[in-house]
Amino acid sequence: MTAETHTAEPVAPYRSTAAAGRDGLPALVRSEWTKFRTVRGWTAGMALAALITVLIGLLGPLGTSSQCESSGGGGGGHPCGASQPALGPDGQPVSDTFSFVHRPVTGDGGITVRLTSMRGYYQGANAAPAESLADMRQRLEPWARAGIVVKASTRPGAPYVAVVVTGANGVRMESDFSSSEPALGGRRTGSTVSPSSPQWLRLSRTGDSFTGYLSADGTHWTAVGSKTVRGIPSRAQAGMLVSSPDHGSVSHQFGGTSVDSSPSVAVAAFDHVGFAGAWTGGSFAAPPATGQDAGPAGSALVRNTYTRSGGEYRVEGSGDIAPGTAATVGDAKSLESALIGVFAGLIAVVAVAVLTITSEYRRGLIRSTFSATPRRGAVLAAKSTVVGAVGFAVGLVSAGIAVPLVRAMNTAKGSYVLPASAGAEARVVVSTAVLLALVAVFAVAAGTLLRRGAGAVAAVIALVVLPYVLATASVLPAGASEWLLRLTPAAGFAVQQTLAVYPGYAEAASGYTPAAGYYPLAPWAGLAVTAAYAALAAGLAWYALRRRDV
Repeated sequence: MTAETHTAEPVAPYRSTAAAGRDGLPALVRSEWTKFRTVRGWTAGMALAALITVLIGLLGPLGTSSQCESSGGGGGGHPCGASQPALGPDGQPVSDTFSFVHRPVTGDGGITVRLTSMRGYYQGANAAPAESLADMRQRLEPWARAGIVVKASTRPGAPYVAVVVTGANGVRMESDFSSSEPALGGRRTGSTVSPSSPQWLRLSRTGDSFTGYLSADGTHWTAVGSKTVRGIPSRAQAGMLVSSPDHGSVSHQFGGTSVDSSPSVAVAAFDHVGFAGAWTGGSFAAPPATGQDAGPAGSALVRNTYTRSGGEYRVEGSGDIAPGTAATVGDAKSLESALIGVFAGLIAVVAVAVLTITSEYRRGLIRSTFSATPRRGAVLAAKSTVVGAVGFAVGLVSAGIAVPLVRAMNTAKGSYVLPASAGAEARVVVSTAVLLALVAVFAVAAGTLLRRGAGAVAAVIALVVLPYVLATASVLPAGASEWLLRLTPAAGFAVQQTLAVYPGYAEAASGYTPAAGYYPLAPWAGLAVTAAYAALAAGLAWYALRRRDV
């Protein structure tokens, strides 16, 4: 019997007879878009998101009828001057209120002083106005300053160079509200000043170049640093400064920020005051027994006075000399305060985005969808594309309306709006739209993974909206708030920041916190964190779809 050998015939792979492109991504996107726009609840939800974003942004300007009044006007509002902060050399708002015992100087020269003591006091937030230092609590603010300064004039915001001892942050050389550099590696010397361990300070000028020096004995000097400042004319004002920023905290509110603070005072003693070079031959104008600060005018300060006894000056100072922040520049409003409603609008966007997928699971329609289009990853991509595009449109429209409208209303009220360039404004509007799109994609992925609408919405809100609220509402310490805005999808809210940050002053100026609108990541870095979360969630959702039956 002969065995027969059979050779298997090759089998041609299956090829669909359907017309090419019928289940391609463009066709699926059109199908998902048709599905989206025919569900009235979804379109109404997205429209509600835009409306909420704009209306909450308007709460600040609409929440009060107070109008500022011009110097010659009537009306019942606050003076317009209270809304207009001092502007520094670069046009940005600054805090420039301090005790300044000074005299005019011309040409090149220098000033030397010995600082023999530095003490601080503050008034409790709910305490009655202090009549004397004895009525205040003792505490030297970490960024209280005592030292010497050369200033272009006594006008608030005028260019300056200073060498100062701080309450707890060492000796520093500062200039023009934008540069604050520690001396001697940032050695913390401020709180140890006493008659037995004084600090000698010197500031010299040669043209536009200024050099600061530090000494423990007045004989051996160490350079603190050098600055070139071109805005100080040949004839300037030189002397001693003392300042003490408010003791308190910053809180975040609809339409802006507020400061829960109380006044503080620094008291410093100077002696061995001397001038060198072309600055010799003059002296401070002889003050009365108690002389009022002759520095920046128009400041509503607690105590800015000095007394003189022989060659010793005892100077009391309040206020600050630093960049202005949204929390410290009086009634100022920031551009991003118009977008405070974005977090509420996001909740509506998240709810709609989740429903686009979970409603199909709940009603069993997902089986029909996958039967018509077996390429599950393509279905997920189409849904994400449609929902993301709608989220982008909602963000673009709502931010595009809220930002100019709220700015115009604040200006009409007399509130000062912190400056932002047209490019920065456009970046905020567009990137806010991108943020909403990414969160919408993230929500679709969460709905795909969890397949339950309530659970998915709660999860996305807990990961995106809740960290933002906790970080910006002063619920958590500033450090914890900053970490939340680094590590969670809420990092993308950084795209709204337009407030100027000066690296040298970031630690010195109060108010550089999330509660005041300052984020720990750069705008695009924060957006990248949110995008990474959205991509990770979409990848997990794609994998889950391929592994599940339905």
